[in-house]
Amino acid sequence: MASPFPGMDPYLEQAVFWSSFHSRLIVALADALSPRLRPQYYVEVETRSYIETAETGELLIGIPDAVVLAAKQSAQSAGSEARTTGIVAVQPVPQQVILPMPAVVRERFLEVREIGSDVIVTVVEVLSPKNKRPGSGRTLYENKRQLILGSRTHLVEIDLLRGNDPLPMQGEIQPSHYRILVSRAEVRPRADLYAFSVRDPLPSFPLPLQTPDEASAVELSTIMQGVYERASYDLRIDYSQPPPPPAFGNNDTTWIQERCRTP
Repeated sequence: MASPFPGMDPYLEQAVFWSSFHSRLIVALADALSPRLRPQYYVEVETRSYIETAETGELLIGIPDAVVLAAKQSAQSAGSEARTTGIVAVQPVPQQVILPMPAVVRERFLEVREIGSDVIVTVVEVLSPKNKRPGSGRTLYENKRQLILGSRTHLVEIDLLRGNDPLPMQGEIQPSHYRILVSRAEVRPRADLYAFSVRDPLPSFPLPLQTPDEASAVELSTIMQGVYERASYDLRIDYSQPPPPPAFGNNDTTWIQERCRTP
């Protein structure tokens, strides 16, 4: 069954779905593009990895209540025994603690390369929460973005997340829920921005290639629908619940409720 939304489904922005959705979308984009770019180009799925530690205030999230309860019961038992025997307990009861373990974060993206020379022609990024949230992930991505923008490589940036500030760009930018940026190396600093809301169909956009090859149109709506159906999101998403934050405006909230209402 198709998504109740004509374009981006905001329920896919939930953390429980986003990671697998991101991976599926990247692979689906590569599979859709590859046959159309032969024999001049090929599409490679690349992975960016970095180590991240838990931020202050997040270390205690996820401690099982049973562990805390067991510690309390042990302390109460020791106190009771001391009162019964009249002996003062001096052996401390160990407490459960959480150590700040480093986590390896992996993000996938696409590179369109020229057959023979392996020159990177275009980079396609589907932004993740780490790319937009303030911190090391955003800094790492912004540094890479600047390197691409200073090169002869084209950049396509697909932002399907409403949370946090958009990546830097200038101009009279209309507010939108989602956006696709197409930056052609030969016309920088100018770029094309496709801005759209939760009510809009996903736009098609051109994938820039080397001159004189014409840009290849990417039918994102078709690709997205295929991902949605293959992952059975219609059976897994509870549309009776409100969409994940950030909150929509009143008009959009009413519209979403109407779209998700069970027949």
